Amino acid sequence: MKTGKILMVGFGPGATEHMTYRARAAIAEADVVIGYSTYIKLVQDLLVGKEIIRKGMTEEIDRCVEAYEQACQGKTVALISSGDIGIYGMAGPTYEVLLQAGWTPESEIRVEVIPGASALNACASLVGAPLTHDFCSISLSDLLTPWPVIAQRLRAAARGDFVIALYNPKSGRRTQQIVEAQRLLLEYRDPGTPVAVVKSAYRRRQHIQLVTLETMADQEIGMLTTVLIGNSSTFVRAGLMVTPRGYTNKYEGLTGEAKPGEQAGRSLTLGLEGWKEFVRVYLQTYPDHSLRQVADHFDAPLAQILEAVAGNPEDDALDRVLACHFAPTELELLLQEMHRWGKLRAVVRHGGAVAELLISARDLTFESGRLNLVHEYFHLHVDVSSLAHGWFVRQGTRQAGIYFTDAHGDFVVSFLLTKDGEGRWSAEEVKSFYRASATMGTKMVKGKEGAGA
Repeated sequence: MKTGKILMVGFGPGATEHMTYRARAAIAEADVVIGYSTYIKLVQDLLVGKEIIRKGMTEEIDRCVEAYEQACQGKTVALISSGDIGIYGMAGPTYEVLLQAGWTPESEIRVEVIPGASALNACASLVGAPLTHDFCSISLSDLLTPWPVIAQRLRAAARGDFVIALYNPKSGRRTQQIVEAQRLLLEYRDPGTPVAVVKSAYRRRQHIQLVTLETMADQEIGMLTTVLIGNSSTFVRAGLMVTPRGYTNKYEGLTGEAKPGEQAGRSLTLGLEGWKEFVRVYLQTYPDHSLRQVADHFDAPLAQILEAVAGNPEDDALDRVLACHFAPTELELLLQEMHRWGKLRAVVRHGGAVAELLISARDLTFESGRLNLVHEYFHLHVDVSSLAHGWFVRQGTRQAGIYFTDAHGDFVVSFLLTKDGEGRWSAEEVKSFYRASATMGTKMVKGKEGAGA
């Protein structure tokens, strides 16, 4: 009895010269070819003598089931798709159908995924080199993915400065998704950011438009279009869209000597470790900047700034900035010490709003998993489960107190010591503050630090 086989074939953008040898061989080997009618037309000359099963645009699962049923009859089935069959293609749903039917890789029916050049590869090759650095792809189709999820991905990619490939940008019924995507991206990207709008890459009706993010949604865009949006470094020159790899960060020009402090084959001075030193130098250079201002300057979560300066109690470069980490799970122990701190300035941030409250430390309580303060005029409740990290922080004579950040490293709430009428902290409160930091976190005391330093 002949053993069935399912060959999931990605045949590239559609032009036969861009089809891999293995894709051609797989189609030639097949008894049955299954695919969306448009895909069947693109490889029609390779299907002579084959049983052909055409399916419509919304019949993806039907194609998967048909492929499995044909393979169960001992046939070799080619399930075809343009581009790469694993990128917004049929490979995922086919495996879902197979696994749901009880198939495993050890089953008699053999399954093979044959990769092909995806739409983003094909489109990029026609406009230059826009994908040379980090990039991502996002589908604007909300037929199966909720729009809030798509919007969240767009914001994250834009904020992260990724080059972005938009799949399924627009259809006859879905006309506003590309407009909304443009609006979201413009929250983070310059309106002049280069954009390539490519329709039917390497096919008969190929059409290319090099525009900007500001005018992107006004272009001729449809379901056969892929939109490539550059990052902050992408440029267009001589009709070519190029995203630099970053060689000029390390070398003088592209072929010159390494810049001062840089070495070939080594991380940049602004690499993982180097950027921490850069933060410390920045704080030393701008001692009047708050930690929040420093976080905004580097567009980084506050916790990353605190991590850059933490654990260096003897670092003379940071004589005025000290920080150490502790676990919020030790909050009850911390409160015992905090109750000695007298009046505190509580700062709470949410979105663009900031609330600053003058409170008495002894009124803070811990109950039912929440840090609470109940006052005649206001209530403060902080869910401790939302606090991923706690920090003892002192920044020269500017501030001293406790910061809490969430799992993303973003600021949640802080409790800061207050000064007397002469602009000095209480010696006893500062002593208690350092005692708590030594007990719960990394030692942060310097001999030359005093209550009024």
